[in-house]
Amino acid sequence: MTQRASELSGEQRAGAPGRGLTAAEVAERISRGEVNDVPVRSSRSLTEIVRANVFTRFNLIIGVLWVIMLAVAPIQDSLFGFVIIANTGIGIVQEWRAKKTLDSLAVVGESKPVVRRDGKAAAIHTSEIVLGDLIELGPGDKVVVDGTVAEADGLEVDESLLTGEADPVLKKTGDTVMSGSFVVAGGGAFTATKVGREAYAAQLAEEASRFTLVRSELRSGISTILKYITWMMVPTATALVISQLVVKEHNFKDSIARTVGGIVPMIPEGLVLLTSVAFAIGVVRLGRKQCLVQELPAIEGLARVDVVCLDKTGTLTEGGMDVTELRPLGDAEEPYLRRVLAAFGASEPRPNASLQAIIDAYPAPEDGAWTTTGTLPFSSARKYSGAAFTEDGGASSAWLLGAPDVLLSEDDPALAEIGQLNEQGLRVLLLARARGELDAPDAARGADPAALVVLEQRLRPDAGQTLAYFGEQRVATKVISGDNAVSVGAVAAKLGMEGAEHPLDARRMPEDTDEMASAMEQNAVFGRVTPQQKREMVAALQSRGHTVAMTGDGVNDVLALKDADIGVSMGSGSEATRAVAQIVLLNNSFATLPSVVAEGRRVIGNITRVATLFLTKTVYSVLLAVLVVCFQVEYPFLPRHLTLLSTLTIGVPAFFLALAPNKERAHPHFVRRVMRYAIPSGVICAAATFVMYLIARHHYSGTGALDAETSAATLTLFLVSMWVLAIIARPYTWWRICLVAAMGLAFLVVLAVPWLQDFFALKLVGTQMPWTAVGIAVVASVALEYAWRLVGRRFGG
Repeated sequence: MTQRASELSGEQRAGAPGRGLTAAEVAERISRGEVNDVPVRSSRSLTEIVRANVFTRFNLIIGVLWVIMLAVAPIQDSLFGFVIIANTGIGIVQEWRAKKTLDSLAVVGESKPVVRRDGKAAAIHTSEIVLGDLIELGPGDKVVVDGTVAEADGLEVDESLLTGEADPVLKKTGDTVMSGSFVVAGGGAFTATKVGREAYAAQLAEEASRFTLVRSELRSGISTILKYITWMMVPTATALVISQLVVKEHNFKDSIARTVGGIVPMIPEGLVLLTSVAFAIGVVRLGRKQCLVQELPAIEGLARVDVVCLDKTGTLTEGGMDVTELRPLGDAEEPYLRRVLAAFGASEPRPNASLQAIIDAYPAPEDGAWTTTGTLPFSSARKYSGAAFTEDGGASSAWLLGAPDVLLSEDDPALAEIGQLNEQGLRVLLLARARGELDAPDAARGADPAALVVLEQRLRPDAGQTLAYFGEQRVATKVISGDNAVSVGAVAAKLGMEGAEHPLDARRMPEDTDEMASAMEQNAVFGRVTPQQKREMVAALQSRGHTVAMTGDGVNDVLALKDADIGVSMGSGSEATRAVAQIVLLNNSFATLPSVVAEGRRVIGNITRVATLFLTKTVYSVLLAVLVVCFQVEYPFLPRHLTLLSTLTIGVPAFFLALAPNKERAHPHFVRRVMRYAIPSGVICAAATFVMYLIARHHYSGTGALDAETSAATLTLFLVSMWVLAIIARPYTWWRICLVAAMGLAFLVVLAVPWLQDFFALKLVGTQMPWTAVGIAVVASVALEYAWRLVGRRFGG
């Protein structure tokens, strides 16, 4: 809208009906607080970010345990508390970075409504609108506040986002318009009657534009896992407390320390943090590519998409076009037709791309001898527009400009000529003289063809590579356009799209949802699609279990964008499309989509990897606690031991693995996929560790026996956990190998350096038990390999 405001200067509009408010009236309303002050935020506030990262259920549990440990044990056993503080700090910093990125992009992508004040039109921020402002409307503009229509020129408003009714409503002077609706045809202006929080859709708009982590399979899956862990943790921890304090008559402080040591590792505290960090870093990375993610799960959602529906204009082709030829039909003379087209272009203050090309080719003469007496705005539903004139000599004429196959009868001989042009990928419009009134329902009936206007569309240079990328990733692409099917197919064929040689005219599409879904799966290119059909096509694909993304930039794409699993809008598109889309490509480049898909796959694939690490720890911690209770023995570890193990086998490697490149296609059922591997891995880790612990209990005796037993059990658990890490780090690259090796080396340093041995209470006694631990770890590693391959064969990885 900013571009439209600059194209139509204040001097051009000063004589239009309704001068709007004066500067004094605006100042008066601002002083009374009658301003559209709804805070539209693209992200959470800093306070909300801190609250969300600090005040979590598991942080509360760990915080209480930390305070207890500070009171009863050395600082070494309280390290887990400092780790949580560091993790929480990292989460806050990363989300704050994402917030700043989103906020800056939201300002860049913000639409500015055109407001008329003192007779001059200017684009202003939505928040600057005051009560009584006269706001101009054109095709694709969103109604930003409630109001009453003051001017209407074939103004058609779609209120489906508010009422659910798909049919546009013709608005006349005095009618009410509500915020949240948008213009599909015509133009006009309305007076703001409700601003700020009083506007009908203000609260909805505010909620929709917030940075959010909801409606995410990943997030909801992790929440489900954490809920089950809580249920398991409470009875297990209670039994462990009783076992260590009552059954075993140990030193009170030592019993408390070992009890806490058993409870803390049950909590996968870093899993939620790493998910948030991975999403936040994804937002920052995409922000650098001028991609505004309006809803955070959209990154994840697009990675799950298996069908991408593309609008041709503005997606495969650039917005601009060029007139390459004017072909008169019948007795019409070219100079006269040029004059008609020039007048036609001058009659429309808000031209679409096709009409703008005609205006550029046939500018209106300065004498302005022709007078416009009536207009019929272009509508995606009817596929044509109209204008009526009083010509130089006083004669009257009415003209229609639009799709030839809509304005001509099916047996018209001109269609063959048009078909040949369409096969070359050219766009053809028909100029026809209307016989009746423009506003008649059958205005196109009996129209006399006068000329063909041949337009050449500018292909996006990167569109072919993007289509090829989706093909390689086994993501089906469907081109859905309102243009002629043959022309759309020719354009797609130039870009090397598979299936482009068999375009389908949507007017012949079956209405039954199941039959439509079959047609959608069997074909790739569709032409003459109405806005309602686009919506039905998306629904048909979804009925077959497909995850559908829809891209578009025009008002005719809004319904489909809204209903698709992921809506992607171009930054130069209409305000309505940007309002309903989850992702806005501010650089208007279709080639950015692979980056979004890749970012989503990185997030999902890597979080699945690290979730397996975290939940393996949870499983073996719960099982070890159960075994300790059942066998009535001391818990083998102090908190410092498990802090060391968690840091080296989970915390540090998980952070790097969560941010690593990952092109693996996203798969559904996150919880099931993670638990299939975490449960057998956790069981094997717990069994190997407890067996080693029991063997060591029979081997060692006397003073320091418990410390020696703990060291042997710790070595076993470390080695088996390292093998789990080694499996999850596959496929290996140089940095993954270095990562795993560095963690192993760090543990060796702890065992070798005396003061670190004392700090972590780790000292291997003798050679028999350490080598026994290594042997048990080798057997457990073989069992891990077998278990993972068995799960992979049975469930497909």
